[in-house]
Amino acid sequence: MSDATEERRWDSNARQIHAEAATWIECRESLTWNDVEKSAFEAWLAASPAHMVAFLRAEDVWHRADRLRALSQFARRPQLSRQSQKKTHVRILGFGVVAATLAVVGILAVQFLPSKPPTLYTTRVGGHETLVLSDGSRIELNTNTALRVSLAGARRQVWLDRGEAFFDIRHDSSRPFLVIAGKRRIVDLGTKFIARTSPAQLEVTLVEGRARVEIPDSKSGIRAASLMPGEVAIATDHAVSVVTQSPDRLARELGWRRGVLVFDATPLAKAVMEFNRYNKHQLVVADNALARKAIDGTFRANDEEEFLEVMHDLIGLHIERKSSKTIISRAPK
Repeated sequence: MSDATEERRWDSNARQIHAEAATWIECRESLTWNDVEKSAFEAWLAASPAHMVAFLRAEDVWHRADRLRALSQFARRPQLSRQSQKKTHVRILGFGVVAATLAVVGILAVQFLPSKPPTLYTTRVGGHETLVLSDGSRIELNTNTALRVSLAGARRQVWLDRGEAFFDIRHDSSRPFLVIAGKRRIVDLGTKFIARTSPAQLEVTLVEGRARVEIPDSKSGIRAASLMPGEVAIATDHAVSVVTQSPDRLARELGWRRGVLVFDATPLAKAVMEFNRYNKHQLVVADNALARKAIDGTFRANDEEEFLEVMHDLIGLHIERKSSKTIISRAPK
């Protein structure tokens, strides 16, 4: 499922919650409000923090609309019979709920939807690009990365469609910065962090400041984990886990910003996987036992020939070059 589809689903759920909030206000203001409806309303409020937020916003819109309606009635003050007044009240009440619902949806749209299409930025395989945004934030795109940026509206938003990026965000409490990757998202709290996405998960490494990683949860509305510098969050569709990494590992994670890959007791299979991210010509490890062999070294990310020479000359592995791939295997006896 595409990120755009996930965004529409997220927005659709929020719109539904706000529409429900407006409906509860209509019920509460009606002449038939009773204890059964009150209990159902209280259960709806308790089901999710998002319900309470939506209701408070809808209630605020309702009160403002009610004051405007009162001013309008005072200006006209028609002389009506008691029966006509009751009918008029019902009609105005219905209009007020529609107005409240539209107003709340409008507020939601301003907060979550960009006023113009996001700007797309991409890098090719082996590419590296740095963006300087109009708010002073910087984003470095790693190899084969695609992201979309929108700074319009009440929120600054980035959709990380694929790949990896380093974010250096200029904090602005009045305009939160969100990074969205499928169902998962990062809320910036004045931060430097690395985000790497794949279909299965989002990996966030916090370098400086604070950040929060969130995923939707059917029970609580949102499941979140707050990060401190040096921590890594792994967010799948169903869970968020956090681990602490050493300064050395953090330096290795940032190596791609200098154009290098740093390996320290790294399994050969993982080292090959990293090289394959930066080069169209792919490397293949011949067997599982060899794939587990640990290697060390620092290599230029776009120079797999240097890596292959080391594998052959220093470690003694056999290198077989073919047109579409290169096979790494044990040297024949």
